[in-house]
Amino acid sequence: MKPKAIPQGMHSVTPHLICAGAANAIEFYKKAFGATEKGRLPAPDGRIMHAAIGIGDSTVMLVDEMPEWGALGPKALKGSPVTIHLYVDDVDAFVARAVKAGAKITMPVEDQFWGDRYGKIEDPFGHHWSVATHLRDVSPDEMQKAMRQMKPTQKASA
Repeated sequence: MKPKAIPQGMHSVTPHLICAGAANAIEFYKKAFGATEKGRLPAPDGRIMHAAIGIGDSTVMLVDEMPEWGALGPKALKGSPVTIHLYVDDVDAFVARAVKAGAKITMPVEDQFWGDRYGKIEDPFGHHWSVATHLRDVSPDEMQKAMRQMKPTQKASA
């Protein structure tokens, strides 16, 4: 029997994070995000060649930095242009738990014009996360109207 093109428990898009200290990152994500470890494959030198964690209904893959293979994390690159988005049941409690575990708030949690209660954090490994709880459905017309009424400083943070 031919295996499924997308394995059981996976989705079409899966983040794959490079971390300076992937083992520490796994422990952080367990404490901060309630992640579960699905597995890890250590290299002979002890670095993690591949690991997978579950966050909610999704998998996130991780690997240690390996400069010899061109694998550098956000801190080595002096930042990341990527933000990973999470939907959760209680954004306020989720962000509070993440901050307690060592995350830094980069945008406070607030109700947003598109219908989500939303905020942003940076984890200790330099990865950016936006976190939201959907509160209400908003039509495209309502969103456009709300965006037109925003002040310039609000637009920069959205």
